[in-house]
Amino acid sequence: MSLASEFQPGAHARRLRLDTLTGLRWLAVAGQSAAILITYFWLGFELPVTLAFALVAASAWLNIGLRLRYPVNHRLEDGPASLLLGYDILQLSGLLYLTGGLQNPFALLFLAPVMIAAVSLSAKRIAALLALMVAAATFLAFFHLPLPWFAGRTLETPLLLVAGVWLALVLGASFVSIYASRVSTEARLLGDALSATELVLAREQHLTQLDGIAAAVAHELGTPLATVTVVVKELQKQLAKDSPLKEDIDLLVQETQRCRTILGKLTSLGDEQDGMWGSQTISHLIEEVVEPVRNFGVSIEISASGETPEPLCRRNPGIQYGLGNLIENAVDFAKSKVTIHSEWSPTRVKISIRDDGPGFAVDVLGQLGEPYVSTRRSADRRAKSAEAPGLGLGLFVAKTLLERSGAVMTMTNAPGPATGAWIDIVWPRAEFERNTR
Repeated sequence: MSLASEFQPGAHARRLRLDTLTGLRWLAVAGQSAAILITYFWLGFELPVTLAFALVAASAWLNIGLRLRYPVNHRLEDGPASLLLGYDILQLSGLLYLTGGLQNPFALLFLAPVMIAAVSLSAKRIAALLALMVAAATFLAFFHLPLPWFAGRTLETPLLLVAGVWLALVLGASFVSIYASRVSTEARLLGDALSATELVLAREQHLTQLDGIAAAVAHELGTPLATVTVVVKELQKQLAKDSPLKEDIDLLVQETQRCRTILGKLTSLGDEQDGMWGSQTISHLIEEVVEPVRNFGVSIEISASGETPEPLCRRNPGIQYGLGNLIENAVDFAKSKVTIHSEWSPTRVKISIRDDGPGFAVDVLGQLGEPYVSTRRSADRRAKSAEAPGLGLGLFVAKTLLERSGAVMTMTNAPGPATGAWIDIVWPRAEFERNTR
């Protein structure tokens, strides 16, 4: 029941759109131009206006060149995106060099490229851009033109204050990059995992819908088959007993009757009032999901107990897939035995799954059920199966599907000295038996 063959989360959705970067750069061009004009013409401070506008113009021309070269919806690979963000850091560094270095309050804008990188690039690229920003800030702390100020006066900033600004930039950029990267990664993984869950539901729903399709086909084929049956029987009556075609006609009669029987079975699959196909007992549910893993070299013991008649449930692809995934995991990790016990009362239904394997790893026990938290060790997986490693979505998908059916799932390790994983799934009985009466 692995999703690996059908769903491979990629980084494409995380890539930056070129239009996003160029839009932000146009905003920076407008802001930088306004700051230079206000400083020079309104405040009357002296600064190298020509060089400053040359740096601003470089960003504008870069945007124009990118727009002419690439379509609006183009998404950047990590390499080109890193180069463009690196350029933004260096361009800002050039402007700050001309206008006072770290004494310039706009040094805070160093955080912008780092934050954009943190939510869209890999950890290696983020670290490289962060290192570039720190190097640029360190250079500007010691080398820069004077801060634009009133004519004939120089604003002296204490070295300790400059050091404080440098430290604040470095710590702020580091914190922002780590925080933004973590939040972005968790949001992306959750989105991918939910997409995988929807894929599972769609696949299982498709299988369920085949019953209805089969019933519809059976109804459509019923009329022409009845006609064929009548014609064949008429031919059978008209043939002489010694006719060389009698044997063939008898065979046709036999096969048409067989077709009618098959179509009758297909028709019953789509009958929602047919309790045999529309609902099942909890014992039948467990047997159905256990059957595919019975020959995996692990003993599977099934038991049941209850105070009332055995509960029924509607055939639910989500429940079947969720339970099947949990039981398959238990078989994968078990040393020799998996125990499945169902019990019920007038108010609740419970299924317990136990195995005698190593149990859940302590470092992931508190995160079980979260997307992309895998309990599989590489060595264990290779020993159990030649399949590719899972995506870490199994428990998340199973938990999501079972909770959608109204269940509450708990996962713990067996109390010592025993070993193994314990999983309990509990439904309110009314929820479990919904739509079965």
